[in-house]
Amino acid sequence: MAAFISSQKTEYGIDHTISCRALGVSQSWYYKWKNRIGHDALTARQRRRADLDAEITRSFEASGGTYGSPRIAQDLHEAGRRVSENTVAARMAELGLVARRRRKPRSLTRQGKRPAAPDLVRRKFTAPAADVLWCGDVTQIDTDEGKIYLAAVEDLFSRRLLGYAMSEHHDAAP
Repeated sequence: MAAFISSQKTEYGIDHTISCRALGVSQSWYYKWKNRIGHDALTARQRRRADLDAEITRSFEASGGTYGSPRIAQDLHEAGRRVSENTVAARMAELGLVARRRRKPRSLTRQGKRPAAPDLVRRKFTAPAADVLWCGDVTQIDTDEGKIYLAAVEDLFSRRLLGYAMSEHHDAAP
């Protein structure tokens, strides 16, 4: 905008005071920008912010996108930078850096209220003939739309799949 105001003086002979008044800009602002070294030079504050953004981005990418503002602020403190956790959080939000939470794997074989099923196979997975010994299994499959559970029944003699069922919950009724 300062360049535009200056161009009005050279091209049309319009004084900067009139241009500033018409654009709703103070004259002190115009002089501040006019006296800068090159009209594209950054202020000291903008340089510090750009340096901080670069360090935050580097630390975030080094963590594989898992570090949040507390951990990145800790890294910056260890590197000798004086910056608050809130400043790091604000800069991360501005940069669009969002940490991914590490999820703990959830086991489906935890003790419940129902008694455990008896081991009728007695841990022997070989059958003497077809249709004598069957076993089943439930598997969790992660998809883009959420988790899905696949239950299958297998004949242990022929190793053929006898049947299967899918559900959104591992404890669904057949």
